[in-house]
Amino acid sequence: MHQKTFDFSFIVFSILISIFGAIIGMQLITSLGITPNTSIIGALIAMVIARIPMQMFYKYKSLDNQNLVQTTISAATFGAANSLLIPIGLPYVLGMPELIIPMLIGAGIALFIDAFILYKVFDSKLFGADEAWPQGIATAEALKAGDKGGSKAKFLGLGILGGIAGSHFGIPMSALGVAFIGNIWALSMFGLGLLLRGYSVQLFGVDLNEYYIPHGMMIGAGVVALLQFIMTLVKSRSQKEPDVETNHEYTRNESDVKKGFGLGLVLYIAGAALVAVMGGIMAEMPIWQLLLFVLYASFAAIVSEIIVGIAAMHSGWFPAFAITLISLIIGMIIGFPPVALALLTGYTAATGPAFADMGFDFKAGVLIRRGVSSAQELFARRQQFKSAAIGFGVAIIMVALFADSFFTQDLVPPVDRVYAATIEARISGDVTSLILLWAIPGAIIQLIGGPKRQMGILLATGLLISSPIAGWAVIIGVLIRITILKVRGPEAEKTMYTTAAGFIAGDAIYSFFTSIWKAR
Repeated sequence: MHQKTFDFSFIVFSILISIFGAIIGMQLITSLGITPNTSIIGALIAMVIARIPMQMFYKYKSLDNQNLVQTTISAATFGAANSLLIPIGLPYVLGMPELIIPMLIGAGIALFIDAFILYKVFDSKLFGADEAWPQGIATAEALKAGDKGGSKAKFLGLGILGGIAGSHFGIPMSALGVAFIGNIWALSMFGLGLLLRGYSVQLFGVDLNEYYIPHGMMIGAGVVALLQFIMTLVKSRSQKEPDVETNHEYTRNESDVKKGFGLGLVLYIAGAALVAVMGGIMAEMPIWQLLLFVLYASFAAIVSEIIVGIAAMHSGWFPAFAITLISLIIGMIIGFPPVALALLTGYTAATGPAFADMGFDFKAGVLIRRGVSSAQELFARRQQFKSAAIGFGVAIIMVALFADSFFTQDLVPPVDRVYAATIEARISGDVTSLILLWAIPGAIIQLIGGPKRQMGILLATGLLISSPIAGWAVIIGVLIRITILKVRGPEAEKTMYTTAAGFIAGDAIYSFFTSIWKAR
């Protein structure tokens, strides 16, 4: 990759594809409540463009440039939908239109801070490039198969066909594909959580959600995970790179992590203070409560991105909506007024999705560039960050221009109605007791699993998602993977990765086009 990548034509093309991604993201998050994995779609678009016989498109034959294109569209899609439209949709649903502009500014700030922190800490011991990041592997395998052809393309193609066919019949093929890639312990707990949530009424006669069991488990696991983060950071001082356990040479050290999270926290505090001022809550709360709001909002933003990042890194799924809901419930227990709760929820919702999604894009880039020096890798990752920044910038402009047209048609992300109903309800002392009670087993499981397996976080992630069929797909996929590795040995792993990438790509393609069709 060279300095001339970001010439005028490349930037213009990046802006155009970001506009496309932002439109798709806004349309799908308001009509269906989901945002598909557009990294794969962006990769396919880049591969198609690379084959147009015109000189201006020759540069897209480079896998590095194709990676930049998919990074841009992915950032625009998730940025517009999850990190911007969800936060500003909440004030609309609550009948507080005066908060929409302050919330958009606050969410935009949080989005860029979120991405900046990931850029600074990706490929550290906390968020290693050697971890799964399943969608990143899928994207890289798709790009490499399109470039090289041969048996890799054959297995990818078969996987894509299988992914499309399975998705057509209602099988979550991305969950099956992830089971071939991620950490087996983490995925087993994730699958178990999905099954327990899906069949809790039949098994125990209880809806786990009604008793705040998933929320309590995530809070307990999250507290322990944060402590494990700190311990890992302290421990890393006494070890030299490469890591003695994984033999992976990290490109980010503990100093980068401290700067990333330290500066990120300071920026989050500044952003939360700005949101508080613009939202007019200074007049509603005493100074001590205002300070508490700013500190809690910034802390919730950091915790949200860490937990969402851990879940995405190991399983490819991230419970961003649920983590925001948990932050909101804790804010209600603290006693913040409704306007402050609305701003808190929007600010927290803006963090996490971009962190996880950009982690997938960085992982794809690492795999494409495998074998380059650390300096070249860091330079190339900086180029990816620039591409993502273009996508985020376009997303902010598109949401500012078109959000009102969605809202006037009463098209808002469905999760905003959940947040609004929660704010309008009252949290009882019983709810607090239940959350604290179930935080204990969540903490214990996370402690037993340790920072590498993240068993507590992944179990709680599964409990927060209502998709039992995905649980079966994960568990069956893990069993198939273990069986193949026992019969064929470790050399079968590469073929499994490529086929799994096809499953994930096929599922993404099918869900993308069916979502577009349903949203019409």
